[in-house]
Amino acid sequence: MEIIPLASGSGGNCIYVTGESPFLLEAGIPWKRIQQGTGFKTTELDFCLVTHSHMDHAKSVIDAMKAGIDCYMSTETIEALQLTGHRAKPVKPLGQFKASKWNILPFDVKHDAPGTLGFLLSYRETKIVYITDTPYCRYKFSGLTHILVECNYSLEQLNANVEAGIVPVELRNRIVRSHFALENVKAFLRANDLRSVKEIHLLHLSDQNSNAELFKREIQSLTGKETYIAGA
Repeated sequence: MEIIPLASGSGGNCIYVTGESPFLLEAGIPWKRIQQGTGFKTTELDFCLVTHSHMDHAKSVIDAMKAGIDCYMSTETIEALQLTGHRAKPVKPLGQFKASKWNILPFDVKHDAPGTLGFLLSYRETKIVYITDTPYCRYKFSGLTHILVECNYSLEQLNANVEAGIVPVELRNRIVRSHFALENVKAFLRANDLRSVKEIHLLHLSDQNSNAELFKREIQSLTGKETYIAGA
């Protein structure tokens, strides 16, 4: 299995997970880019998980459905995207389901789009957690092998940008309410069982309010785990 971020950030999000049962996390980039990123193997994709209705996560959901891919998301996301058809699969927080070979547990997270979800995926010895577009996660997980988590900004850097007039105060307040800070990611990692973790992928870094090298170094130092920056 290989985790291949095709895009990560406010411009679009899509992660391609290869293996016996390949799938997508998000479809927030043009379908043509998804086709290219998967090596034109979209017909082999078993499913797609969509966290919420914002276009940087859901831009190509309709294209994925037209391609015969089941897309799982909350009822609120289906309604916001005005999706119809049997490929739009509604799921509920803490309502476990099976997609292809994966057991999947959606869970609620806090964001400014109704029905935003995180996902816990398990298959054989692999256990992946995927969390993005939320300021925190109130759940703890055991036995994780792969952590894919948003690390959007550093509070220190964000505040410095506000003081410098680079980021408006209103935008700062929205970011703090709806995205994961480096400081909160560290707290999340400390709270969880990391003994089986093989990889940590930091997602959705802000162009203005993050530092990829610093974030990678700090998370790797904290956890002792191989850490990757999506898109870097």
